[in-house]
Amino acid sequence: MAPSPTPPEAPGLAAAAPVMPGGEPSGEPLAIICGGGAFPLAVAEAATRAGRRVHLFALRGLADPAVEAWPHSWIALGQFGKLCAEMRRRGCRDVVFIGNVLRPRLLDVKFDWAMVRQLPRIFRMLRGGDNHLLTGVGEAFEDAGFRLLGAHEVAPEILVPAGQLGRVALGRDELDDVLTGRHALAVMGPLDIGQGLVVINRHVVAVEAAEGTDLMLRRCAELRANGRIRRRAPSGVLVKVPKVAQDRRFDLPSLGVATVEGAAVAGLAGIAVEAGGVIATDLAAMIRAADTAGLFIYGFAPEADGEAGR
Repeated sequence: MAPSPTPPEAPGLAAAAPVMPGGEPSGEPLAIICGGGAFPLAVAEAATRAGRRVHLFALRGLADPAVEAWPHSWIALGQFGKLCAEMRRRGCRDVVFIGNVLRPRLLDVKFDWAMVRQLPRIFRMLRGGDNHLLTGVGEAFEDAGFRLLGAHEVAPEILVPAGQLGRVALGRDELDDVLTGRHALAVMGPLDIGQGLVVINRHVVAVEAAEGTDLMLRRCAELRANGRIRRRAPSGVLVKVPKVAQDRRFDLPSLGVATVEGAAVAGLAGIAVEAGGVIATDLAAMIRAADTAGLFIYGFAPEADGEAGR
């Protein structure tokens, strides 16, 4: 995979236009409900640079202890009433959910009275995929009088932009793999299955499900090592897009340096994502890692209506 300043183009795979941030800054502090990982801190830093005060509401057992360097409150899963009361006391109206949260067992949730009153709604929310669950969570907060924003609306710099992002360009074979992967994800999206997959020689060899991207890539590395994937490395593409009709205030697909490292170990040629629909904690570090590994990273335009299958 030779470096090239000009990646090839194909119908339906043009670079997307830059994405503009949504939401409007206000004098009120922004409530950031923090799950696991580095994204909550990246959003807090971006919002602060934009002149917005923040207060981090860290979920016990999930959030990084580094949140304590910021104005913060620790909240246990299930303390819906306490969380809402604390957000009101802090003067927060706008709320962002960001970070990794695994579906908890009900036995592990510390229900307060406000949460108990939500139990019928919670049971309905749990009967479905992640999209259904997250939409229900959002509705509960909106009913309580808060305005939900996507992390990308207050921190647009975490969105992966359009075009070739490093020194390495994708080739014609990779373009075919990207188009195949994008179409497959568009078909699977309504089933709420996953946000990513791996395509090699127009063949879907792995689909991301509950295990997440990193473990899917590890599985691809094992498939190559035991001969189930025979095409010589580097070959194949990790493709990631938001699910069809996904509420983009929640759970946008994400990338990081570990994703690049996993793709390299799996013997892939590169990573292609929907520009403006995927987030990265440290895009510059990710691009440096890709350049070092000889992988491409490419942001393609969202699929237009009626375009699937071209």
